[in-house]
Amino acid sequence: MTTDTPARLLTLLSLLQTPREWPGGELSERLGVSRRTVRRDIDRLRELGYPVQATMGADGGYRLVAGKAMPPLVLDDEEAVAIAVGLRAGAGHAVEGVEEASVRALAKLEQVLPSRLRHRVSTLQAATTPLTSGDGASIAPETLTVMASGVAGHERLRFAYRSGDGTESRRLVEPYRLVSTGRRWYLVAYDLDRDDWRTFRVDRVSEPFATGARFAPRELPTGSAAEYLRQSMRRRQETYEFSVTFAAPAEFVAARLPGWLGVPEPVGDGGRCRLRGVSGDAVEWMAVRLAMAGCEFVVESPEELVRCVGELGGRLSRASTGASGG
Repeated sequence: MTTDTPARLLTLLSLLQTPREWPGGELSERLGVSRRTVRRDIDRLRELGYPVQATMGADGGYRLVAGKAMPPLVLDDEEAVAIAVGLRAGAGHAVEGVEEASVRALAKLEQVLPSRLRHRVSTLQAATTPLTSGDGASIAPETLTVMASGVAGHERLRFAYRSGDGTESRRLVEPYRLVSTGRRWYLVAYDLDRDDWRTFRVDRVSEPFATGARFAPRELPTGSAAEYLRQSMRRRQETYEFSVTFAAPAEFVAARLPGWLGVPEPVGDGGRCRLRGVSGDAVEWMAVRLAMAGCEFVVESPEELVRCVGELGGRLSRASTGASGG
């Protein structure tokens, strides 16, 4: 019999989160309490925000249903390990649309994982190799979770950083936001040693750790971390501005290209659209990504991208001719 009410409520909640209906009598036996106590515990869970539905009948059943908000979940060891491994795999490679939420969830989960489960997660991940597209840099999930915790807790971070030209340095920063471009992670932070805002490619960060020193968040000059990153990339010599016109509506193109490239704008009657933006990616990769939109397009600038698209088209055309002739 479970006499500790909080422990009994957690056990009851764990049972109800299994996708089935539990007869009142079976719950009573599982918990070692009376049916009246089960009914009182159900009422307590409802007061806490868990939408427990009761069914009428001789034995009366209970099940957890969808509510207006997401209540806390109770996970067993196997479920916690499975979720942590999945989040780690997704966080290590930027996945457009879910990447930032994955990192936040991973940081919360790893904060409360018992040491025995952390070891299982690390062992399982070390024994597996993901098959990825190779478009983005791989990042240790621990690096992202340390940074995400620093952002959430307003805690200063120290880390080693390697710049694009290979220069090594140590940084002390006030982390503001993590931003994913769909292929890479960036940290927008206030660099205390340089007394200015900076962006850091997370795949160039090593040995990050939280100092324990809290800070009051500063006001970002642009108001948006994503916009600050765009402006920062535009100022760098390695980036370039591009302009492309597609023979398709803006909605069609937007659904087939990553959002970090920009938002297509309708041209004329809406049957065409134009995409303008800034990128730091190789023009070869950009040419392939534009072709994946699945419609006709014309590159207006830069000239290097125009040439690259022409060369790519020629190679693909020759490859197609060779295949049909053989």
